[in-house]
Amino acid sequence: MITKEPLLKVKDLEICFQQEKKCKPVIHKLSFSIPRGKCLGIVGESGSGKSVTALAIMQLLPRGGKVTKGEIMLNASGEKNMLTTLNEKRMQMIRGTQLAMIFQEPMSSLNPAFTCGRQLTDIITAHMPGISRTAITREAIRLFEEVKLPGPVSMLKRYPHQLSGGQRQRVMIAMALAGKPDLLIADEPTTALDVTVQQSILDLLISLQKKYHPAILFITHDLGVIARIADHILVMHKGTKIEEGPAEMILNHPHAYYTKALLECRPSIYKKTDRLPVIGDNKTESQMHQTFHRKDKIETSPFKGDRPLLEVSDLSVYFPSQTGLFTDKGKKWIIHSLDFKLYTGEVLGLAGESGCGKTTLGRTLLKMIRTYSGHIFYKGKDTASFTKNEMRIFRKNTQIIFQDPYASLNPKLTIRQQIMEPMRFHGIGEHEKDRLEKATFLLRRTGLDQTALPRFPHEFSGGQRQRIGIARALAVEPEFLICDESVSSLDVSVQAQVLNLLKDLKEEFGLTYIFISHDLAVVKFMSDRILIMKDGNKEELAETETLFNEPKSDYTRTLIRATPEIKPLR
Repeated sequence: MITKEPLLKVKDLEICFQQEKKCKPVIHKLSFSIPRGKCLGIVGESGSGKSVTALAIMQLLPRGGKVTKGEIMLNASGEKNMLTTLNEKRMQMIRGTQLAMIFQEPMSSLNPAFTCGRQLTDIITAHMPGISRTAITREAIRLFEEVKLPGPVSMLKRYPHQLSGGQRQRVMIAMALAGKPDLLIADEPTTALDVTVQQSILDLLISLQKKYHPAILFITHDLGVIARIADHILVMHKGTKIEEGPAEMILNHPHAYYTKALLECRPSIYKKTDRLPVIGDNKTESQMHQTFHRKDKIETSPFKGDRPLLEVSDLSVYFPSQTGLFTDKGKKWIIHSLDFKLYTGEVLGLAGESGCGKTTLGRTLLKMIRTYSGHIFYKGKDTASFTKNEMRIFRKNTQIIFQDPYASLNPKLTIRQQIMEPMRFHGIGEHEKDRLEKATFLLRRTGLDQTALPRFPHEFSGGQRQRIGIARALAVEPEFLICDESVSSLDVSVQAQVLNLLKDLKEEFGLTYIFISHDLAVVKFMSDRILIMKDGNKEELAETETLFNEPKSDYTRTLIRATPEIKPLR
């Protein structure tokens, strides 16, 4: 039953973090409420304070963080609690039963040493003391069925690493539901998932809300995602509420230019533009208004290639399947009989769900994976017949930008070392001064400056690290770049900056790209042609506009429908 009094009420909340004997405020006079049975979406870029707000509600702020002002009132289970005044023992009784949280990265939140069943039954035991082991197991199976996990009985004995990203997220949802909470906080629960898996998680949350009527606080940086689930939307920027209102009003008639910019800076499947608007860090509203409207539609015709840089013929890729203790007795085929051509100066988009073979294909093309049959021709010559010197030249001319900007940089090396080392190896520049000048130029060209050179990767944000990765790839003067999910972990505003940068660099340095992503909106923005893959097979290959306007495959149509999208503002 939905009452007039909100389930959660946050009033004038202020949060600070202790830094060098000073208290740095990160949340400024934030107020909002969530009625029972409704979903409030909190949207904003990284650093806006979304997750900190959620952790404050759960009273799980990291060391150094504290609520300095304001109130957090929870009206659940027939009692009112001022959460900011409760001690840890009382909060432990409330967490799980009145409040529960689904964290962003399930692989980090689940314990790899215990089975999924053990982790769920431990929670059930804590919230339902005194019930029998048989009843606990029965309840765990019911919860796994509730979140639509395949084989719920066998799932009890499986470990987190044996599950896909979507399945791990469903386990997290089951654990959050175990105590039948009144408020469910979902912190970026779909950010790293494929569009089809993302849609299934959102559908699951919607169905669970209809069945059990919890209030949901849904946190994301993507307004396309929030459009599917939220009744009400709150937009945050640098710890401040920018605007708040019903979802339909915020999405169709936003008042703040920051909200409009968030809506506009995401690529669209409805239209293709030459540039994406970028949100400036220190702009006035009028400057931001000019910035995000400064974009032009592409008027040129689709790419028409005449000279293949890369040609793939009957390519099949396998991994050895080790069934014996010391010997390989089989092969697991990942890619099956793939054929396509990549032309000089082209951007070929490569799209499909996780497990379809996108990354495996990219690494095979660069000879990082050698267990394949068929042929890969580079500039008309089969790469299998390359001499040692030809392979060295091939390594220089073909580079990759990896998905995770945190894992792809060596934490022990400075940025100067990471950019200049490959230049030194491939003989770029006559001496160190030349290489240093080139490294400085590349950093500036990718939006950083020479002050980054002596610093280490941990001193930069995700978007900055990705720019460093791009500068490193360009340092050896390549002809061909593979961008492997290179913007999937970035905020939509940072994503727009990196996508614009990749387009600019393509024209400036005469590059050819294979652009890998599960996000069709991003692929559409970047690509001249798109190759859709499914289960290691070529599902469809067509020019970008043709593929979106006249898709031939049911699978392609499913991917397009699953892409989070907001129709263009009227």
